[in-house]
Amino acid sequence: MRSAGLDLVKWVAMLTMVADHVRFIWPEAQGLFIIGRFAFPLFCLAMAVNVARAGSINLRYLGWMLAFAVLSEPPYRWLDPDSQTFSIIPTLTLGLLVAWGVQHQQLEVRLLGLAAALLGAVFSEHLMYGLPGVLLPAGWVLARRQGGLTWLLPCLLAMAGNLTNSWLRGHLAAPVTLLTLAAAALAIAIGCLLLRIDHWPVPAVRRWAYLFYPVHLLLIKVLV
Repeated sequence: MRSAGLDLVKWVAMLTMVADHVRFIWPEAQGLFIIGRFAFPLFCLAMAVNVARAGSINLRYLGWMLAFAVLSEPPYRWLDPDSQTFSIIPTLTLGLLVAWGVQHQQLEVRLLGLAAALLGAVFSEHLMYGLPGVLLPAGWVLARRQGGLTWLLPCLLAMAGNLTNSWLRGHLAAPVTLLTLAAAALAIAIGCLLLRIDHWPVPAVRRWAYLFYPVHLLLIKVLV
């Protein structure tokens, strides 16, 4: 079932991601880095909603993620050859498996989720947002299901994911670090609010969104 609120979450995630990447064209606009911190938690929320409303695991969903993890890596490397991590898609792909393990009770699915979490731990330094990023979709699933204090989990994971950035971790009292952590935590509340706005005429975000990621990286590279 289509949800206008979910589409709104996806649109805001994509727009804030693009705003972050505009810094490659306009390096002086460092404030866009803070805006970009909203994107990843919102993408994870969209994933958590899809996982929670599906009656079983969706292998086609996983197939799309794996395919675009491969397709997105060359444009990502071309745009940012000095990056020490993969693109964001491998993090989200492992996050999907962990979220499935939390959502579904079948032993094999839970073992798959556990294996994905272990891979996230082993290769954390090579993944954008590291192990906390891998766990964030599952954190969303738990918070939306359990409520109460479990809402602290996605907030803490979103902040911890940003602290995998060595510069931020080494400058905890710097204004940009504090703003980054505040934006990451605020993204959780904003995501919940956006999801409730189900009456706006929001254009649907369909499978073209998978292609949006590598294509927008290529376009930005062309404009640099």
